[in-house]
Amino acid sequence: MATRVLPVTARCSLKYLLNPRVFTRKTFSYLVTSRNSEGYSNRRGHSTTTPPTPCSETTAQYEDLVSCGSLRRDPLQQHVLQQLVLLQHNLQYYSNTSYLKALSPGVSNDTGAGDDKDPDPACPPPPPPPKGFYLHGDVGTGKTMLMDMFFSGVENSRKMRVHFNGFMLDIHNRIHRRKQSLPKRRLGKMFTYDPIAPVAMEICHETCLLCFDEFQVTDVADAMILKQLFQTMFECGVVVVATSNRPPDDLYKNGLQRDTFLPFIDVLKGHCHIVSLDSGIDYRMLDQTGAGKLYYLTGEPGAEAFMDSLFEELALRQRSSTGPRVLTVLGRDVVLNKTCGSIADCTFDELCGRPLGAADYLEVARLFDTVFIRRIPLLTLTLKDQARRFTTLVDNFYSLKVRLVLLADAPLDRIFVHSGGEDERDRQLLDDLGLTGEAAEHLSLFTAEEEIFAFQRTVSRLVEMQTESYWTRGDRSTSRTDVDD
Repeated sequence: MATRVLPVTARCSLKYLLNPRVFTRKTFSYLVTSRNSEGYSNRRGHSTTTPPTPCSETTAQYEDLVSCGSLRRDPLQQHVLQQLVLLQHNLQYYSNTSYLKALSPGVSNDTGAGDDKDPDPACPPPPPPPKGFYLHGDVGTGKTMLMDMFFSGVENSRKMRVHFNGFMLDIHNRIHRRKQSLPKRRLGKMFTYDPIAPVAMEICHETCLLCFDEFQVTDVADAMILKQLFQTMFECGVVVVATSNRPPDDLYKNGLQRDTFLPFIDVLKGHCHIVSLDSGIDYRMLDQTGAGKLYYLTGEPGAEAFMDSLFEELALRQRSSTGPRVLTVLGRDVVLNKTCGSIADCTFDELCGRPLGAADYLEVARLFDTVFIRRIPLLTLTLKDQARRFTTLVDNFYSLKVRLVLLADAPLDRIFVHSGGEDERDRQLLDDLGLTGEAAEHLSLFTAEEEIFAFQRTVSRLVEMQTESYWTRGDRSTSRTDVDD
């Protein structure tokens, strides 16, 4: 049998893709996002029986990353980290149990109906819980990194760190389960049931610290329930730390029925310190060591052949044969036509051309650590639905460190152009909502304002996803041997 010889570019990329070397725990310890607190390491000479204070460990972690060249010192980041460290210290022995006990029975009633019983006046209310933080700023300024450093250093087992998309999916699933569990309504009998408060109480009993990455509101269904959901969680003493590209006043900007969403902004401001992290620097765009060539243009000679060779080479390390795979998501089947073990080779239309959402992309990210996406078109405003799905895909893949190899019709910084007009579906939706064309000029649902804004984050993240450090962290072969179907 003749020996197959890879192109030079393929061998260059594979040097990184197949490299067993993994970055040290010291360098990337701030990326820990598990729900359990494992305690502090003794790498700085601390006794394992007497853990260091959260303050000294977290700030030392930042200094270590600067010293080893993984970070550039940023005074604004340091200032924000100092504020987070104070909250970290206050949460070390924090519990929201007293707030749950003090809450009116009308809120905790499992039917959501409540009653008129007042809390016992002999029991004074507990003091206000610690205020959380809402970190906002431009893309690539270090918001997520600082939140993860804060989260990993909080010595409290009742904590949770989630991407906001995943959190809202879980909320909607819980609401659906509660509605499904209700007894069937008898003919002529009216029954009003509000599942939001009971669902919020479930969260409050599970955690006292919630850290959200990429807090964003683009869906009208999310916008309508956030105030009640978060008001209940805040009253129950849950502390929230969140990152976002938008300041609170710009959340759900120009969204449908935004007037009903505005009270949530006041609730958020009342329970979180609002901190801007706008240094004007996108650190993802600074020169970093690349993991070979991972973004190809359709017109490049041999681009498809290179991706074929790369897929085949990576497939040799898998214990599976190449073929289609069926993913079951929320009772639906999502078919990927070409997979091998933890590798998926897809087209853009396969992933973004059909009505898939965050739940589907989270399942793909759970099962695959490397995804090829071919034939990404030039994204115009006419394709804003596909652009929105692509942004959601990248957000969820980035959060779970999925590695991407892309083949597109245009360079990364020019893949989304702000041109193109409304399509027939927009006109039909305007008719269904009873809106005029003038109203459509101001609603983000039709203007693609949210897609244009969010795509800046997509480009920034895709740049980082091509670096050697990202690819090394995304290699799951060192941490697991298989993934459950």
